[in-house]
Amino acid sequence: MTRPEGRTLVLNSADNIAVALSNLEVGSKTREGVSIQRRVPKGHKFALRPIRAGEAIVKFGQVIGFAKDAIPAGDWVHEHNCGMGGADGTLKHDYAFAQGAVPPQMVPVAERATFEGYRRANGKVGTRNYIGILTSVNCSATVAKFVADAINRSGILADYPEVDGVVPFVHGTGCGMESRGEGFDILKRTQWGYTSNPNLGAALLVGLGCEVFQIGRMKEMYGIEEGETFQTMTIQEQGGTRKMIEWGVERVKEMLPIAAAARRETVDASHLTLALQCGGSDGYSGITANPALGYAADILVRNGGTAILSETPEIYGAEHLLTRRAVTREVGEKLIDRIHWWEDYTRRNKGEMNNNPSPGNKLGGLTTILEKSLGAAAKGGTTPLTAVYEYAEPVTEKGFVFMDTPGFDPVSATGQVAGGANILAFTTGRGSAYGCKPVPSIKLATNSDMYARMEGDMDINCGDIVEGVSIEAKGQEIFDLLLRTASGERTKSEELGYGDNEFVPWQVGATM
Repeated sequence: MTRPEGRTLVLNSADNIAVALSNLEVGSKTREGVSIQRRVPKGHKFALRPIRAGEAIVKFGQVIGFAKDAIPAGDWVHEHNCGMGGADGTLKHDYAFAQGAVPPQMVPVAERATFEGYRRANGKVGTRNYIGILTSVNCSATVAKFVADAINRSGILADYPEVDGVVPFVHGTGCGMESRGEGFDILKRTQWGYTSNPNLGAALLVGLGCEVFQIGRMKEMYGIEEGETFQTMTIQEQGGTRKMIEWGVERVKEMLPIAAAARRETVDASHLTLALQCGGSDGYSGITANPALGYAADILVRNGGTAILSETPEIYGAEHLLTRRAVTREVGEKLIDRIHWWEDYTRRNKGEMNNNPSPGNKLGGLTTILEKSLGAAAKGGTTPLTAVYEYAEPVTEKGFVFMDTPGFDPVSATGQVAGGANILAFTTGRGSAYGCKPVPSIKLATNSDMYARMEGDMDINCGDIVEGVSIEAKGQEIFDLLLRTASGERTKSEELGYGDNEFVPWQVGATM
């Protein structure tokens, strides 16, 4: 990447466009010797040379779209003159499965970075210590909220400082659905994934009783036995709403001293599973925060940890960069299978993959999903892709992995947490407001203007990368904050109280 020396930035010598680092007015000259023909907003792109109609538009050294019409040098390049299709309406990639996978230089075990975490009986390590109240169906959501509110308002938590809180994880499904197939399997994996996440010291699962998603069936499928830290009950079995609330409150009171007995201890960074997220992306995302987070993810992987890249619609057009890093052809092909599933899924629903980017993304300078994906994939760093998981599947491989999720942040992060993530890093350019109980969410601003406006929400400013701070230095800063956060330091979203409403399981299939 060329170091910026003014108001523009060329990212790769093969590019035929550049990025404006400030508003460029008509007639102004850039340091590349280009005269601006149409006003270019900050974070947006302009042509470095004439681009013929149908010619590929190149950024990051990769195709981000094709010229709809001839574009003169110095013209603003955006959705009015840049589209997805080439001469035949398609973009073909060489997947080069596993040809670029280079084993990382691992940090010796004795020299690994450490943090202070809660070691669980199954060997997993939590970064937080919540009690969760999950619901099998929307019909039991109100009861779960009443139980959590009764505990949180009672003042009893002051007696248990080691417990971070009691959180109701409620959702809008669980009935009116098939009792088998994709939708049911996703909900099943999500529910048990949250229940067993190491950031929960104990959990209740409450239901109505007559719903499609039967608690007993889930327990049977997973061989779950109830005990001190996990119990279930339904409203109908307990005898109504008031009795169910009383039951829930008493069970949580019994769980509190058990959860509070946990103590932080020093463990190495191999116990961290980092969820990688971006939301409200802009033209700076792929230049600043995303590559810096990717550098931090590489550090984590070299220390034996795990980083989960997700949001399949937002790696569309960049998947060939990931298949090259796959440890085997089979891993790479599994990723492409998920891409094909999404192409079919959007067709069936009369959509298209380029429906993403959002209006906010476009206002911030992103034009096509190809451009957005190239920037989003940078969060995954450079280490080999060791596994590909379906939504909410337990993540068991170490290193850099991929989980198939939608691009919608709450749904995507819910899948990652269900898969076992115990910490999350979230890059944003427009200023996404987000939290993720029971997992702490670190917010990374892609540009300094937004960071200054929303400093109360942002944990780190990555906008200073375009002012000369190196990606490596910023990546180390992010990794250091990951360790401190995993050890108990609260993030801005935690201070604000975010996270109670961001449990959103992916709902696939017909609602009947």
